[in-house]
Amino acid sequence: MQALLAEIKGISDVQHYGRVVSIQGLMVEIAGPLHAMGVGSRLAVSSRTGDDIDCEVVGFRDGRALCLPFGSLSGIGVGCKAIVSAEEPHVYPTSAWLGRVVNAMGDPIDGKGPIAQGPKPYNLRSAPPPAHTRQRVKGKLDLGVRALNAFLTTCRGQRMGIFAGSGVGKSVLLSMMARNTACGVAVIGLIGERGREVQEFLEDDLGPEGLARSVVVVATSDEAALMRRQAAYLTLTLAEFFRDKGEDVLCMMDSVTRFAMSQREIGLSAGEPPTSKGYTPTVFAELPKLLERAGPGTGAGTITGIFTVLVDGDDHNEPVADAVRSILDGHIVMERSIAERGRYPAVNILKSVSRTMPGCNNDEENALVRRARGLLAIYDDMEELIRLGAYRAGSDELVDEAIFYQPALDRFLGQRKDEATDMATGYAMLEEILAQPMPPKAQNI
Repeated sequence: MQALLAEIKGISDVQHYGRVVSIQGLMVEIAGPLHAMGVGSRLAVSSRTGDDIDCEVVGFRDGRALCLPFGSLSGIGVGCKAIVSAEEPHVYPTSAWLGRVVNAMGDPIDGKGPIAQGPKPYNLRSAPPPAHTRQRVKGKLDLGVRALNAFLTTCRGQRMGIFAGSGVGKSVLLSMMARNTACGVAVIGLIGERGREVQEFLEDDLGPEGLARSVVVVATSDEAALMRRQAAYLTLTLAEFFRDKGEDVLCMMDSVTRFAMSQREIGLSAGEPPTSKGYTPTVFAELPKLLERAGPGTGAGTITGIFTVLVDGDDHNEPVADAVRSILDGHIVMERSIAERGRYPAVNILKSVSRTMPGCNNDEENALVRRARGLLAIYDDMEELIRLGAYRAGSDELVDEAIFYQPALDRFLGQRKDEATDMATGYAMLEEILAQPMPPKAQNI
């Protein structure tokens, strides 16, 4: 009732409307009261079939508003009425959203009936908290993946990116964290996802227990660019709602690249010039606005953000990956060559970094990780010579040590999809590996 009263109170006394004067591709041009519209304003265009099609203003040209639709333009023609909404796009979330699957509009798509609405509206494009009012990241977050827990320790309120090419396993790694991370609430955004994989993710990867503490926002690849972009905004909005309730929220988005592609599509339709690899300037303006919404709040709640980035052509320096990496607090790099060897998750520890890690570990843990990283780095430098048989055992004591420990460290970094390892167990396993003495024969070569 409170939500209904708030919605009624927000209804304007005056209704502004215009008319469709031109349609080019997906771009709808509206003539009418431009003073009542701004970039981001919503309009409901009445089609000739009797349905209302939601559109959003993305620009202005020659005294007309340029609009893109959230759905199909079937039935829309010149002269159709376009009613301007006086409200900002918002949702009314409650804790009843947990365990539900919604679309970009916040409507349930899981067949479980309507969702209870809360009394307070949350703006879909809200600004992040001011930097000087935010709390600092605090405490380790157990992700359930031992390679990440040990070598890329993540704190509550940190933002991490998973960078990988197509088919390397980033969605599987994301599902492992969704199921095993020690958090109270998870908000998962599937942006531009394959429709076939949505049900597989919900049933096989997330499971009933994972879904019970999660809200899943879905916008498949066949939906309009505005729907895919809004699904990303809704994901962060729901995470902010639970953060404001004092929860430690795990916010996961797959993927930021598809959000950027949606914004590129919108920008090009509005007449923006393509700059870097066809991406428009607004793409690089919108990325920090979206990603900065994750992180610690002004109170006790936090949003730990895990964002996947689909690198184009396995180029980890392509524009979107480069921009996202500069915004986030760390990056997890996955490589095709490791996946081809059959080791999953295919994380390249040496190219990955967590910017908060040294400060959240104690001295013993940092020393353990430094030694393991050092051994991995030495083996990586000499790997080609070792495989070719050009290295002679006994030539270098450090190389001999790296060769001895490499098989055990490689097994440690691998983990089955259905396997979970907590943080304490992971460090104990790593310590046990490095405590193994080298055989006398290897020592005296």
